Amino acid sequence: MNSSKSTSKKTISQKATSASAPSCDTSLVHLDNVRLVKSEVLATEQAQQMAEFFGTLSDPHRLKLLSALAQQELCVCDLAAAVKMGESAVSHQLRVLRSQRLVKYRRQGRNVYYSMADDHVMTIYQAVAEHLAEA
Repeated sequence: MNSSKSTSKKTISQKATSASAPSCDTSLVHLDNVRLVKSEVLATEQAQQMAEFFGTLSDPHRLKLLSALAQQELCVCDLAAAVKMGESAVSHQLRVLRSQRLVKYRRQGRNVYYSMADDHVMTIYQAVAEHLAEA
């Protein structure tokens, strides 16, 4: 009896999903269109790398750090003060950002200064910020 309840729940949920999502009226594959895009579809490994990259950007603390670094290069102490986090928490998040090559650092004496890794990272950050401002 449990399985029939779960089956009916799945059916109801599937119907709700299909009712809210636009779909094709008929199941007809347009082979010319498929051939055009098939070679451009990401390989699984590449899709996994991109998912990890975007996963890194999914943390609000890391985004706050990037928003500060989008303005200028900052040391860990200044970053911690700007985003109101402890220095060790900032350092941890910066390690994660560094692992995905989103930020780079340089040493000056005893201080470590962080900045955006390159123009690509800045472009991604600015594009998302502009997109969200449009909504």
